[in-house]
Amino acid sequence: MRVAGKGVYPIIVISLCACFLFYKYVLQIYPSVITEQLMTEYHLSGAGLGNLAATFYYTYMVTQLFVGVILDKYSTRWLTGGAILSCAIGVLIFSQSQSLLCAELSRALMGIGVAFATVAYMKIAASWFLPRQYAFIGGLLATAAMAGAVFGQAPLSLAIGSLGWRPTLAITGFAGLGLALLFVLIIRDAPPSAEQTKHPISMQDILKVFKNKQNWLLALYSGLAFSPVAIFGGLWGNPFLQQAYFYSKTEAASMVSLVFVGLGLGSPLLGMLSDRLGNRHHVMLYSTFVSFIAITLVLYCHPMPPWLVATLLFTFGFALGAFVLAFTIGKELNSASLTATVIAMINASDPILDSITEPGIGKLLDMTWDGKLLNGVPYFSLHNYHIALSVLPLYLAIATVILLWVKHDRETA
Repeated sequence: MRVAGKGVYPIIVISLCACFLFYKYVLQIYPSVITEQLMTEYHLSGAGLGNLAATFYYTYMVTQLFVGVILDKYSTRWLTGGAILSCAIGVLIFSQSQSLLCAELSRALMGIGVAFATVAYMKIAASWFLPRQYAFIGGLLATAAMAGAVFGQAPLSLAIGSLGWRPTLAITGFAGLGLALLFVLIIRDAPPSAEQTKHPISMQDILKVFKNKQNWLLALYSGLAFSPVAIFGGLWGNPFLQQAYFYSKTEAASMVSLVFVGLGLGSPLLGMLSDRLGNRHHVMLYSTFVSFIAITLVLYCHPMPPWLVATLLFTFGFALGAFVLAFTIGKELNSASLTATVIAMINASDPILDSITEPGIGKLLDMTWDGKLLNGVPYFSLHNYHIALSVLPLYLAIATVILLWVKHDRETA
């Protein structure tokens, strides 16, 4: 494969960036497999659990506002290495936290670090790979991220069941320290030729990105399309499947993992399809609609046999793999020197919506809760989940409509 750099080094570079994405999603997902432990440990309601998980998104959201600009101006290597270190320290603190405040602060520290993961990956990809390879390499971003999300479900659940949640998270923290060290020692920002031709970025250039209406539409679409995956897989999918389909914790985690497997496979394959068809817009439009149908059936058409639930969850994730094409379109519509700024702008909508939706769903569950407790933890009925999780298909329906206004080349934008 021809790359902007020479030899296998670009593959090594993008692989380390992929490892960071893998790590990011392990950190994002793990609260979903220890919901009962967290509610018991910190005496939390549904809204309280949602707020603890969403603290991660609050700092992610704020940091994302600055990540793109500073990565375009300064060293991706050192900034991203520091970001991985922030993640590692955060999860180490969480593993030892004895108070809710300490747990929230450590989740906030993780959120600061993970804000760099997606933007750094896409920035490095633009520097080390050819433009015609960008949609496929960008799709592999989701593959790496979803591999982390899959690991954060059933495998992590098994490790926690064997070792306990605190030791397992401590090991996860030490793994992050090792990744940060490798990143700083191995990564270079760009090929020497690219470093020599790098153009300075002015405030006028940055403002031009924010004045482009297409960038805002892509950002809104990205957030609405990806948030259902993050919310269903990151926190509320497991307890819903246990309630609606009578799965065990491990069975529910395995089913949720299929969403991430589907997304991980769908992103690069749909990227290749959009290249072959020469039309990214139609691939995004039809795929998002398919994901809307799939998650609606899972939420409201039970009981269903396990094979059908598995198929629908896989389809839900696979079809939403098209959301990564928003980054590719954004890159194609804007100056190459502002790649990180554009990617960060589009990506910022994800933590914004996640930070609102996770505690919002918890609040809806609390509002419709009948006061029943099970082992000292609030027991939410299927009716409660039906109401609270209705926002997921709603987001996808709105995302599909937004795509009707999205253009896909410089001439029509």
